[in-house]
Amino acid sequence: MDIEQFRKAGYAAIDAICDYYQNIQDLPVKSEVKPGYLLDKLPDEAPVKGEPFDQIAASFKSDVLPGITHWQSPNFYAYFPANSTFESMIADLYAASVSNPGFNWICSPASTELEQVVVDWAAKMFGLSPAFLSSSKIGGGVIQGSASEAALTAAMAARERALRHLTHGGKQGANGDIEVPDEVRQKYGQKLVMYGSTQTHSLGAKAAILLGLTFRAVPVSAKDDFALRGDALREAVEEDKKAGLVPFFVVGTVGTTSSGAVDRIAEIGQILKENPTMFLHVDAAWAGVAYALPEHRAQLRLDEVNEHAGSFATNMHKWGLVTFDCTLLYVRDRHDLTQTFDVTPIFLRSKEADAGDVVDYRNWQIALGRRFRSLKVWFVLRSYGVEGFQAHLRRSISHCQALAEAIRASPNFELVTQPQLGLLTFRLVPATPSQALTEDTLNKLNQAFYTELDHRNDIFLTQTALKSKEGSLVHCVRFAIGGMHTKVEDVLGTWKIVEQVGENKLKEFKV
Repeated sequence: MDIEQFRKAGYAAIDAICDYYQNIQDLPVKSEVKPGYLLDKLPDEAPVKGEPFDQIAASFKSDVLPGITHWQSPNFYAYFPANSTFESMIADLYAASVSNPGFNWICSPASTELEQVVVDWAAKMFGLSPAFLSSSKIGGGVIQGSASEAALTAAMAARERALRHLTHGGKQGANGDIEVPDEVRQKYGQKLVMYGSTQTHSLGAKAAILLGLTFRAVPVSAKDDFALRGDALREAVEEDKKAGLVPFFVVGTVGTTSSGAVDRIAEIGQILKENPTMFLHVDAAWAGVAYALPEHRAQLRLDEVNEHAGSFATNMHKWGLVTFDCTLLYVRDRHDLTQTFDVTPIFLRSKEADAGDVVDYRNWQIALGRRFRSLKVWFVLRSYGVEGFQAHLRRSISHCQALAEAIRASPNFELVTQPQLGLLTFRLVPATPSQALTEDTLNKLNQAFYTELDHRNDIFLTQTALKSKEGSLVHCVRFAIGGMHTKVEDVLGTWKIVEQVGENKLKEFKV
C-alpha cells in the first residue's frame, strides 16, 4: 500500500466507522455466532500472494464484525464499560503512524514528557495527593496496559521493598540503593504473603501466582457492605506472622466488581503502621475516575487513599472515555519501581539518563517497550475538558439512580446492593409467593431468570453472587451503566425487558 492507496483506504475506513456508530443501536449487543465460526471460515494459512485492500476491508465487515460483541452499544450493561471516543481513536492512529517503543526518553522525548504531563493532569483532576505527582520528583505516574499489570508491577516493587527492609532489620536506610543478599531472598522469598478480600479482583491472586507467593482472601460481610475491614485483615496478618510468614502486600479496592464496595482504607493503613514490611496498593480500576467528582470523593475515601496508599491504579479505558488500553498507575515513591525494574545494559544508556535529567519509563514497568498511550489521554482531556469528563460521569450516575427507582417500584424485584455510582445489583423476588420461599429456591429462580436474560442478544448483563447478612449465598444480576452512548431511555427500556422476562419466569416457576 502506497501513500495514495492509504489515503483512499483511510477515508473509507473512517466512513465505515462513522456508519457503524450511526447504526450501533440497531445491532445485537452480543454476537450471534457459534463457537468456531471464524476458525471454520478462514483459511489455515496466510495467502501466498497479497490481496487487494478493498477485499480485506470487506472481509472485516462480512467475517469479523458478525463475531464482535458491541461494547459501545447503548444497551451494553455487562462487566464494566470499555468506552471509546473519536478523539482517542484518532490519537491511536497518530500514535501508530509514528510507531515507537518509547522505553527511553531519547527514543521519543515527546512520548515520555507528554506522559508526565497527562498523568499529572489526571491526578489533579482526581484530587490525588501532590505526593503522587510526577512533578514532585519523588512519586509519580506511569501508564500501563491494565489494572492487573499495574497490580503485578506494584507487588513486585513491594516485594523488593520488603526484602530491603528485612535486609536492614527494620533500621534506617531500608529503602536505600542496596542489593538484597541471596541469603535474605532464600530465607524470606517464599514466606511473603499477599492479602485482599474475597471481593478483590482476580488481579491479586494472579499476581501472587506469577510471583510464586500466597494470596490470602480475607472474608467480608454484607453488614459491612462487602468492604475489607481492618480487624479481619489484622487477624489474618497476625495468624500468618505466628506461622513464621511475612505479610508484605495488600490490595485495597475502591469499587469492587460485584457490588462496587469500597474497602476501609484507613483501617488498612493502621495495620501498615504496625507492620512496616507491608505495602498498600489501591485498585480503583473502575471507580477511580469518579474522584473527578468532588461530591463523591468522601464516599470513595479519597482522603484515606491519599494518606495511606503506596500505589494507586485506575483505568481510563473503562468509564474514562479513553480507548482500551490505558491504566494510570501512581506511586508515592518512584524509587520502589526503579530499584526493582532498572536493568540497564550499555546499549540502553543515554547521556540524558546518566545525568539524571530525564525519566526512562522502562524502569517503571515490567516490559521494555511501551505504547504511546499518553497521546489519547491528552486528546480526550483537551477535547472534553474536566467539565465534559465530569458531565459524562454524572450522567451515568443519574441513569443508575433512575434505574434504582424503577426497581424499587417493581413489586417482584428487589435491590441486593444499593446504587454505587453506575452499578447496582438486583434479583427477582415474587411479591405474593404461592409458597414459603427458601434462599435455595430463590437462588434457583434467579439462576433460571439470568439464564433467560443471557440468551438474549438485544441487551447484555452479567450475574454475580454475594453473601447475605445471614451468611447464605444470594444469586443476583449486575447492571453496570457507563457507556457514553447510553441514554436514560435506553436504561429504562432495558429494564422493561428485564421486568417482562422476570414476570414470565415467575409464571413458569409457579411461585
